[in-house]
Amino acid sequence: MAAIVASTDDAVISKDLNGVITSWNAGAERLFGYSAEEAVGQSILMLIPEDRHGEEPEILARLRRGERISQFETIRRRKNGELLDISLTISPLRDHTGRVVGASKIGRDITERRRAMERQQLLLREMNHRVKNLFTLTSGLVALSARSATSAEELATSLRDRIASLGRAHDLTLPRADSDPGVQAATTLHELVSTILSPFVEAGQSRKSRFSIVGPDVCLSPRALTGFALLLHEFATNAAKYGALSTPEGVIAIECADEVGAFTMTWSERGGPAIDAPPTNQGFGGQLARMTVTSQFQGTLGYEWRREGVEIRVSVVRALLES
Repeated sequence: MAAIVASTDDAVISKDLNGVITSWNAGAERLFGYSAEEAVGQSILMLIPEDRHGEEPEILARLRRGERISQFETIRRRKNGELLDISLTISPLRDHTGRVVGASKIGRDITERRRAMERQQLLLREMNHRVKNLFTLTSGLVALSARSATSAEELATSLRDRIASLGRAHDLTLPRADSDPGVQAATTLHELVSTILSPFVEAGQSRKSRFSIVGPDVCLSPRALTGFALLLHEFATNAAKYGALSTPEGVIAIECADEVGAFTMTWSERGGPAIDAPPTNQGFGGQLARMTVTSQFQGTLGYEWRREGVEIRVSVVRALLES
């Protein structure tokens, strides 16, 4: 038993009913950074962040009642100040008369597991958001096609063409399995904008009357293409639900500019429903857009809520668009 305790990767610690550490294995040294000489005789509170000190009296009270605490997930602090997500199993220690005299604690680092779960939840939320966006865009295309159709056949043809165009735009958000990551993407930002917004051009309208894009163009790498396509999809979805693309008269003007080491894109909407006040909260889509700009492109994302329409300004590190 002593050999098992000495060799396990888990932290195995014992303490008395005053919370003083009485034994400390090699796993505890690796997990928390303290040697046995440093830890034994010290209060267990040295491992507990100040805002969690209230946990210890409750744990000791349950141990005195002879209870075992299994799979208790909490946070503890290493010697260097780093916080760890850990899972604890705590059992009472008894003397030869059966009286509880202390506790054994087995601690396991679950930081990576917790981070993996958070990444999984973020991915699931993103997938759910993207699916809902596609339903919203499709619903908008149905309404758009119905405004100008004079027959069921014309409606079906218009809707089919728009959904096919939406599909081509959606393909840009997915990296091709057979693509060579070392080959520069042929798609430019201007072409990407045109592809994503083309389904919203009204019958009889030209693209220029529905949206415009001016300023310098930039060729997007495969990685940047995916990020910018998702970003533009987010803007287009919101415009279809609430903004310029939700009305026949709405237009979108996009202006690009080169700055020192940076590339900016300003998305301005006009002709949609009047904006009485800025949104009071940011939805998951807005969070996702900001994460894309700040994390992937090391840039900034700003919104100006004007009565005549929203203006969105994206500024990114130019080198990250081409690499």
